[in-house]
Amino acid sequence: MALANGDTIESIGIMLNDKSKPLKDRFRALFTLKNIGGKDAIDSISACFDDESALLKHELAYCLGQMQDIYALPILTRVLQDTKQEAMVRHEAGEALGAIGSTESIEILQQYAKDPVVEVAETCQLALERLEWLHSEKSKAEKLSTNPYSSVDPAPPSVSEDVSSLRDILLDESLSLFKRYRAMFSLRNNGSDEAVIALAEGLKCKSALFRHEIAYVLGQMQNKVCVKQLSENLKDLKESSMVRHECAEALGSIATEDCTKILGDYLKDSERVVKESCIVALDMSEYENSGQFQYADSLTKVQNVGSA
Repeated sequence: MALANGDTIESIGIMLNDKSKPLKDRFRALFTLKNIGGKDAIDSISACFDDESALLKHELAYCLGQMQDIYALPILTRVLQDTKQEAMVRHEAGEALGAIGSTESIEILQQYAKDPVVEVAETCQLALERLEWLHSEKSKAEKLSTNPYSSVDPAPPSVSEDVSSLRDILLDESLSLFKRYRAMFSLRNNGSDEAVIALAEGLKCKSALFRHEIAYVLGQMQNKVCVKQLSENLKDLKESSMVRHECAEALGSIATEDCTKILGDYLKDSERVVKESCIVALDMSEYENSGQFQYADSLTKVQNVGSA
């Protein structure tokens, strides 16, 4: 990817790591580095894991996973192992290891699949199942729906494309998370209002990890029929901050007038990650409505930085 205005990977990395800069500018720097790729970009991203913002750090891990470069395995492993890091950051590191898809990660994922932090444990269990599926003959034989968002997901879509059947699987809490995630991504790929409504029902399921992933895919879909459900979870102060933050970013991606108003109400939320998510989401909403897509966000269609 060509750099504009004399920018270099080094200068973009400096912007990302400059704690005095507005969070929205640092996010743009991060997603620029993600799209450039390569060792230098990974090194710049990796240098930022000492930041105080859990929101930013979890996006660092997300981007490293989406880049699918094994050069990032050591830093992601260290973040997963670091119990001083916030749960949402460690979760994202585990998910990123699964996204990269290297069998080198099996041992560390097995270790943390029993982590006392349930979101971390569930993430590592999902990552292990993704790796098992990815390296199986079954993965080559299955005919799956196309992902219109170009994201590397924690589970492949289900073989089934029937919305009613997928909804039943999605909401069946007796099934494994991997099976339910597969239904989730099939519904997302379907893209219909019916699929969105089925997904939104998942915001009431027991697992916080599951609810946060539901909010993520609803943000990708950018369909306003789920604004009410996302808003309810954002407004619920008893809800996990990991879920509330993802709902905020999803509302920023949907970017209706109602979404903007709701986000404005939570700019001073007591949870830092929620407050910061609203700041980033409002910035994203502004770009959605202006028709300018100057940076990619993990909740939209993972659009390339600086490209249409």
